Amino acid sequence: MHRRRWPWQALLGCGLVAVWMAGCTPGPGGPLEEQKEPYYRLGKARVNGMDYTGAVEAFQRALEVNPRSASAHFELGWLYDVKVPDPAAAVYHYERYLQLRPRAENADIVRQRILACKQELARSVLPLPISPGLQREFEQLAEENRRLKADLARWQSYAADLARALSNATASTVAPATGPSSPPPDTRGGEPRAAQMPTTAPQGTGSATPSTQANPRPDAGWRVHVVQPGETPARIARRYGVGVQALLDANPGLDPRRMRVGQQIRVPPP
Repeated sequence: MHRRRWPWQALLGCGLVAVWMAGCTPGPGGPLEEQKEPYYRLGKARVNGMDYTGAVEAFQRALEVNPRSASAHFELGWLYDVKVPDPAAAVYHYERYLQLRPRAENADIVRQRILACKQELARSVLPLPISPGLQREFEQLAEENRRLKADLARWQSYAADLARALSNATASTVAPATGPSSPPPDTRGGEPRAAQMPTTAPQGTGSATPSTQANPRPDAGWRVHVVQPGETPARIARRYGVGVQALLDANPGLDPRRMRVGQQIRVPPP
């Protein structure tokens, strides 16, 4: 009897261990956790060293460890799109990235890169006589592709800066506090955000900067938004249900590339 019960006891014990590990291990899916994976970090190091073939191999190994690593899929899509040309592979990894991160801030740019890669595939498999009008259209698309690649490179730089900020924020919450404790990073939406910076100057410091002046009294229906880390005009407009152009028109002096944390933005009625 004891020998028949033993396998069930072993299975029960394994199940309890698995439940304990699931409860104590951070859940996968967050960009910070994905980017801590050793093969992912090796891939980034090889990209910095311009060893793009080695980077592809490292990111593929990262996917073997975690097939749902959206960060690794994005890096492979970018490499196959820009550095190791393979449009079909780029489309696959870009689409997997969007499936895993449908609300990513660079989702629109990635969709346009998918379209560009598909157009590149179509040109390679369907060679047709090119009319002058079609040639001009191809040249326009090529120029747009160059612009999108530049945008994609900026997003990569932004993502790297954000990952460093998140890593520093995580380290500061683990280290012993020597002063007033700060709130933990905002993790709403499944992705951690950098800790909110104070938007008002300390008392007795003289005149306030434009970002710390008292909120202006907007007209009826208007609102004032204080810029948080990582926010863009598109994200703010989506939050308040207004168009991006309407938001920019309401703030003629706003430069989307130089937005500051704590900056106040007027939001028009929807």
